Amino acid sequence: MKRFPRPHRDDVRIAVVGLAGGLVLWGLRLVSGGSGLLGWGWSLVPLAVTAGLELLRRTRPRAALVGGTAMVVADQFTAGNLATVLMFTDLVYAAVLYGTPTAARRIPVTTGLVTVALTIGFLAWFRTPQALLIGIVTGLVFLAPATTGALVRNHRDAAETATLRAEQTALLAEIDRAQAVVAERARMARELHDMVANHLSAIAIHSTAALSLDDPATTGRALTVIRENSVAGLAEMRRLIGLLRDSGAESEPAAAPTLAGLDALLERARANGASSGLDFALDDTRPPGAALPAPVELAAYRIVQESLTNALKHASPGTVTAELAHTWRALTVRVTSPYGDRPGPRAPGSGAGLVGMRERTALLGGTFESGPEPGADGGRIWRVWAELPITEGESSV
Repeated sequence: MKRFPRPHRDDVRIAVVGLAGGLVLWGLRLVSGGSGLLGWGWSLVPLAVTAGLELLRRTRPRAALVGGTAMVVADQFTAGNLATVLMFTDLVYAAVLYGTPTAARRIPVTTGLVTVALTIGFLAWFRTPQALLIGIVTGLVFLAPATTGALVRNHRDAAETATLRAEQTALLAEIDRAQAVVAERARMARELHDMVANHLSAIAIHSTAALSLDDPATTGRALTVIRENSVAGLAEMRRLIGLLRDSGAESEPAAAPTLAGLDALLERARANGASSGLDFALDDTRPPGAALPAPVELAAYRIVQESLTNALKHASPGTVTAELAHTWRALTVRVTSPYGDRPGPRAPGSGAGLVGMRERTALLGGTFESGPEPGADGGRIWRVWAELPITEGESSV
């Protein structure tokens, strides 16, 4: 069995006050000017029914308006009660305010047409200016509450829209903040990996060699390289931790590495890879004095750095070559290393380096490729290739 929703407590109060006021007016025999065809006592029927319909003004506004219209018409055939008319005006107001959007649009138009029609009709019938008073009363009973309800509803809807927009803006701001945090964490992870992985890879390789070879001279050289890389790696870690802890004005981050530091980078790689039979070469065909955007230089430097680190871990004996080429629209970075079985100690890899290089290239809107391919001497090489856009508007950083 379907149950109707309970009336709102304010609707109950309106119904009780309206019914009580109507009974007082009825007891004092104060009439509203009905025709009186049905006698004095009959005015209580529209009064009681309209008061009952007030209980539905919020939950079933359309049914309440239809019933209230019938009761206000019936009230005109009795002596009339002002409380019935006043409660009907509230039903019109509630039908616009709480009804469907379609009803909220149609009711003011309908009541306006009714007001105009009755005014013209009574003017034609009575042919006196006093007939305009009937039109004014009709407008106050029908059109005024409908218009008031429409205005209140429009203000309420505008307030709800503004609140929703504010909530959506706050939600979007929170999403942007979360995405910024994730992006910053990814950037920090790339920087930490690129700065420290080279040193830790050299330490892992030489410590393995020192443990596996029973040669005091080899062990001494390995320990020297381990110490140098551990000191350099510790300095890098301290610098990064200092940047994260201190965000004050006195903390100035170190300058980002540029391609001018590639010679020093390759020199360190030669020292670390000598025991594994690796040599390193740089082929820089960029025109002298060619300027590059700072994000492009940093990405290129990190890609070369990580490629050399991977070569120290995995490359077979031979020459690792880093090539740079500069065109009008892009900087091309290509690093090749011997690919095949490698004797001696090998450092473990996680694949994070390739992921970081691919992410750096994607952030600049570039292209990245990596993998084995045939070499010029019939062997196989591992190739890392990245094209970093440098023309205006192509970079996403």
